[in-house]
Formats: sequence, structure tokens, C-alpha cells
Amino acid sequence: MGITRRVLGWANIAWAIFNRPAGHLGIGFLTIGGFVAGVLWWGGFNTALEMTNKEAFCIGCHEMRENPYADLKQTIHYSNRSGVRATCPDCHVPHNWTDKIARKMQASKEVWGKVFGTVDTPEKFEAKRKELASHEWARLKANNSLECRNCHSADSMDITRQGARGAEAHQRFLFTGQATCIDCHKGIAHRLPDMTGVPIWTMPNASQK
Repeated sequence: MGITRRVLGWANIAWAIFNRPAGHLGIGFLTIGGFVAGVLWWGGFNTALEMTNKEAFCIGCHEMRENPYADLKQTIHYSNRSGVRATCPDCHVPHNWTDKIARKMQASKEVWGKVFGTVDTPEKFEAKRKELASHEWARLKANNSLECRNCHSADSMDITRQGARGAEAHQRFLFTGQATCIDCHKGIAHRLPDMTGVPIWTMPNASQK
């Protein structure tokens, strides 16, 4: 009986605190209101985030649709025998939430470029192609080709169905961490720029194993 009274006493104290006026509104009302507002804000934020993470959003501006997207449509990442297609966010935005937010913050510079027409014609884009590609190569090199690995898992890779050279390269260098996807696959989804001065990773000869 004593325990029951103590529990009821604590419950009454908690309710009194919860219902205590804070100015003109009760603390309980403010708590619930804050929670609801937080849920609505979070839902709106995630909805907006997902809207900006769709290919239709990416190619909504002229420079994307007529330049890098046109490149993508000529590659195996767009059209292949399996019918599985990579979209812009698949390759340029990490899937896990924290890395995705960091990437979105980096992309604010691209909004600046859109506003001021940095690459809004084919001629301007070609002049910037090498610089833009170098930024992406460096980003993928730094994160160990994270976006590639979202779809291409080394654990699931069946090298027995690959060509001899590819199987050897993956086994010797990718699986051991000596190289990452972007080291060898720079032109996999977009036409390469002038590669003068760009370091090219080449697989050492078999004698160098």
C-alpha cells in the first residue's frame, strides 16, 4: 500500500510540473507543441531533401540536361542488358544520411554556378570539364569510391565471370585496398576530358606481383 501511495505521489508531482503554467501556456502544452513542431519540421526537411535527391531535380537545369546527362545516356550505366540504371544521385550523393548531408552542403557551390551561368552552354561546360571531373575524381578517391560501392560490392563480386585482366586487377588491387574504383574507371559514366597532366593508374606487370 505504501509503495502505491509513493507511485501516485510521484505521478501527481510529475503531472503538476507538466501542467504548470509557463507564462500563459502550460509546460505540458509547450512540450507537446514543441514535439509536434519538431516532427513537422523534420518531415518537411526530409521531404525537401529527397526531392533534391532525384534525377529529375538534377537535370532540371539546361547545363545538366544537355551536358553531363547527355554523356550518361551513352554509357552502360544508363542502358545495358539487365535494364538496371544508375541515376545522377546514385553516383554523386552518398546513401547514408550523414555523408549525404555533407555532400548537399558541398553542392551549394553548384547552386552558385547555376545562378551565375558558369557552365550554362556546351562551350563553357567543355572549358570546365577537366576541372569539374578532377573535383569528382578527388572526392571519390578520398571516400574510397563510396558511391560506387553502394551498388558494386566487392564481397558479392564474382570475378570468375569477368575478363582475365579485370579479374586480376580486382583481386590484386581492389580487394587488397591498394586501389579504389575511380583509379581505373574515370570515364565510366561521362566522356573523359583532355587527360593531359592527369595521373593515370596502370596495373603493374605480372612480374611485379
